[in-house]
Amino acid sequence: MKRVLFLCTGNSCRSQMAEGWLKHIGGNGYDVFSAGTHPTTVNLLAIRAMGEVDVDISNQTPDGIDIYRSEHFDLVVSVCDNAKESCPLFTNADEILHWGFDDPADATGTDEERMLEFRRVRDETRTRISDYLSGGSK
Repeated sequence: MKRVLFLCTGNSCRSQMAEGWLKHIGGNGYDVFSAGTHPTTVNLLAIRAMGEVDVDISNQTPDGIDIYRSEHFDLVVSVCDNAKESCPLFTNADEILHWGFDDPADATGTDEERMLEFRRVRDETRTRISDYLSGGSK
């Protein structure tokens, strides 16, 4: 079983969605975690956006990066530029990648306009994970 860690700043949107997608798409072949450099709470719009595609992340919890530093991972993926700076600190990772996604929490406008941004990032995340699993882009 491959161990994968997704990193971002708040562990509230992008890394939570990535964790949910890999658990959903990768099935039992992956032990998946996410963490943040400055964890907050899981964003309700991220939960809602993932729920729209039948991926439940409502029970996922935000974790700090420090609890994983001494653990071995097959893959560590930063999903924002701030977390990318922390990735070199993971010396127990076989592979370290950076997939930069916009932070949907920064979206402004009406509730529907904000949801459009969460959906866009959700779908980009799924595509990136699917491509990786099929041996495509890293």
